[in-house]
Amino acid sequence: MEKKKRDRHHNPQPFIRDDDSIASTNKRTKASKNHQKQEKMISSGLSSKILKEALIQQKEIQEEAEETTPTGKAFVLAEEENARDRKEDEEGDLDDFNGFSETQTQFGDYDEIDEHEEKLLESFLSKDAGPQRTLADLIIEKIKQKDTNVSLEAPPLPKLDESIIELYKGLGEFLSKYTAGKMPKAFKHIPAMQLWEDVLYLTKPENWSPNAMYQATRIFASNLSAKKAERFYRLVLLPRIRDDIKQHKKLHFALYQALKKSIYKPAAFNKGILFPLCKSGTCNLREAVIVGSIVQKVSIPMLHSSVALLKLAEMDYCGTTSYFIKLLLEKKYALPLRVVDAIVSHFMRFLDDTRVMPVIWHQSLLAFVQRYKNELQKEDKDNLRTLVRTQRHNLVTPEIVRELDNSRNRGERDDPMTITSPVSVINNVIEEDRFDIPDVPMEED
Repeated sequence: MEKKKRDRHHNPQPFIRDDDSIASTNKRTKASKNHQKQEKMISSGLSSKILKEALIQQKEIQEEAEETTPTGKAFVLAEEENARDRKEDEEGDLDDFNGFSETQTQFGDYDEIDEHEEKLLESFLSKDAGPQRTLADLIIEKIKQKDTNVSLEAPPLPKLDESIIELYKGLGEFLSKYTAGKMPKAFKHIPAMQLWEDVLYLTKPENWSPNAMYQATRIFASNLSAKKAERFYRLVLLPRIRDDIKQHKKLHFALYQALKKSIYKPAAFNKGILFPLCKSGTCNLREAVIVGSIVQKVSIPMLHSSVALLKLAEMDYCGTTSYFIKLLLEKKYALPLRVVDAIVSHFMRFLDDTRVMPVIWHQSLLAFVQRYKNELQKEDKDNLRTLVRTQRHNLVTPEIVRELDNSRNRGERDDPMTITSPVSVINNVIEEDRFDIPDVPMEED
């Protein structure tokens, strides 16, 4: 009985008779051989298709090798341009734009701005600030430098082909009335041009509709380098936004979306929107609140935020600069110590200032102390205490002093002498002598 069980265990087909197992094994080996033959055999139709496809690929490789020669470069560029156009048409991201409805034409209501605070901030505005430079000013100045015989009656035109001038002047009329739909391909090609600023000047960006400005910002933010995008933001987008806020006391929704789209190139946004706005010396509270709402909503990389704080701290003070500093501080990034020291120096500049500081200045100082109090040196805290005794606010200053008093100095967290928590006692190694065992009384039998 045990022998039969062992045979059944070693036999792969224990319930089949010996003659049946041999026959089935022969059938299975034959079937497997036939299957291998079928895998190796390829039909004539399929083999001809494979050879045909291989010849086509080989021909394409040879054509590409010929097109890389100087005689075929123009054809390659044309093919690449057509492929890029087809890709844009297939994706349809920029073209599937249905416009903004009339119910969205204005964004936000800023009537809640305190008039007293706004007047106080205006006292810090520069009185000698000149007009803001636009793309038209830059191009006209460049043309006058090259040609001293330029007529002052009509705006001068760059030295370009007449066909290009007519094309983009007509495109400018189209953009002034644009509401929704596809953008012309001639406009999409502007970022790839060497003289893209001169061509853009022909379209008169100051006359574009808000929806056209939004579409242009999307195209230029995607296709221009950070340096070129900065120039577009500073010379085209920023003047248009400031003019719209000044005229309507609000910002058109499409322009607000364009401003939001521009921050996705943070370096260009800082250099083209934020820094020129603060350096102008004429940024009022309304403009700061609208632009600051973008900074508050959109995530900005830590490195770019640190650079922005460093530059704002070193800049000549304008009342609304404190608002942008406060917004960047409230993002709670781990700032480099150099930036922390620069912000301390920024506030200490007001130690001997006799002007009454606005509430936003005190709030920005409070935000700085709350987030980075443990990164301050003892001397910095003493200097800030002296500062708040001179520049004092009844509600904010006590909170600043409380935060400074209930914090440790820079570097103290690395000092083991400052660790007094009971965890350090619990984690001490317990030493014991295993031979020093007390006597245990035993019960007598």
